[in-house]
Amino acid sequence: MTIVLGGGISGLSAAYYLLKQSKVSHAPKLFEASHRFGGWIKTDVSSNDRRVRFECGPRTIRPKGVKGLNTLQLCSELGLNNDVLPIKSSHPAAKNRMLVVNNELCMLPSTLAGAFKTLPPFTRPLIYGFYHDFRHKYTDKPLMDDTIYNFTERRFGKEIADYLISSMICGICAGDAKEISVKFLLKDLFDYEQKHQSVLMGIYNKSLERILQKNVATSPTNSEPIQNCELVKQSITQKWSIYSMNDGLEKLPKTLSDHLKSNGVELNTNAKCENIEFGTNGANVTINGKSYETDQLVSSLPAFELGKLVKKQHPQLADELLAIPYVDVAVINLQYSGNKNLLKTPAFGFLVPPAQNLPILGVLFDSCCFDMGENTVLTVMMGGKWFHERFGNGNEQDLYEKAIEQIQRILKIDQRPDAFKVHILRQCIPQYIVGHFDRIDRIMRYIEQNKLPLKVCGTAYDGVGVNDAIYSAKMAIDSIKK
Repeated sequence: MTIVLGGGISGLSAAYYLLKQSKVSHAPKLFEASHRFGGWIKTDVSSNDRRVRFECGPRTIRPKGVKGLNTLQLCSELGLNNDVLPIKSSHPAAKNRMLVVNNELCMLPSTLAGAFKTLPPFTRPLIYGFYHDFRHKYTDKPLMDDTIYNFTERRFGKEIADYLISSMICGICAGDAKEISVKFLLKDLFDYEQKHQSVLMGIYNKSLERILQKNVATSPTNSEPIQNCELVKQSITQKWSIYSMNDGLEKLPKTLSDHLKSNGVELNTNAKCENIEFGTNGANVTINGKSYETDQLVSSLPAFELGKLVKKQHPQLADELLAIPYVDVAVINLQYSGNKNLLKTPAFGFLVPPAQNLPILGVLFDSCCFDMGENTVLTVMMGGKWFHERFGNGNEQDLYEKAIEQIQRILKIDQRPDAFKVHILRQCIPQYIVGHFDRIDRIMRYIEQNKLPLKVCGTAYDGVGVNDAIYSAKMAIDSIKK
């Protein structure tokens, strides 16, 4: 029997992939410490209008890349084809993304032509960044890692580092670009710099390699079922940018948990793991005072939770897990009734560069993305790396008032919301600081060398997005088969 710890999207996905490769009689057992499944994916409905959805965590998914296509295939297998709500690349929410600098909204370029124009807050066209890269060859001692801020400033200039990259890091992981590893987002570009002295030279050499190898046949073993998936075909032909679900993104983990239950997987809530002890033939897991024997343990728990559970028996592994930092994020959902045109510019939303020293990370324009009736619906993100510095332990009323203050100042919306919700997500996003990927290698190597019947998956290891969490689970379960 296999036990899965954690009932977030990664744990549910792990149970799903385990179920696919096993008989019902060998279905895994899943244990979740909280009262619900889905983890940080949670959708609330406004008390004022049932059409208004408040997303408390992730709200959209990108359909691109191997991980994105894998999620679409999962949705299709779960029968969610008619529940997917796509936003196409031509939609304002896909094209229009903004920054706030000096309390003014600045539209980012959405086309190649826009990169050749000088748009505020930049004093030069964004394309100038590649000229900067070409002029400044990297001749220092090779680096194993660096912060994404240092790399971007060195290769493309300070403005792009301060305004563009720093804001992106706030939006993706609520982190500080001056601490986050360049390998988190720009690993290939960093490798180009280290090997070829500049990003442009690296791109040129890589393109040349592809031309020389164009006659080499490539046939990925798992590409055929994905390419034959109807949702994947739709996402490509219709040019989806992002998508969500009818009734909110929580539809995905709810459907996933329902599928597992109906196929014999034992799902348990309010089931807290208190101890893990590894033996020669498996592991003994203590949950709510009761012991369970398992020949294979899959943990989708946050790294710090797993670290506490293995510390007594494997302190070296625990130290590595506990060294992965997490941040708190406040999510404030706001509903303005009776006027869906409060926003002057339809867009996905805006981000705030950390250098602006504002108490918010950014604002998402939910009602621009999806139909919310005659309502303007916004989500304000706050805290992250700076949560305790700015808000202490966090008071919901104070957070709400600060959010309203910034909405009034930046978006010029003077009226008070008709409905709102405040959620403080404690230790919700791991931070891939410099050295993170070497740490993950050490964690995986320790588990392998000590022959522990343990697989780990989730946002601490393979990326912080929904696609990453699902794909991390798939890879962990695939490694069991191997």
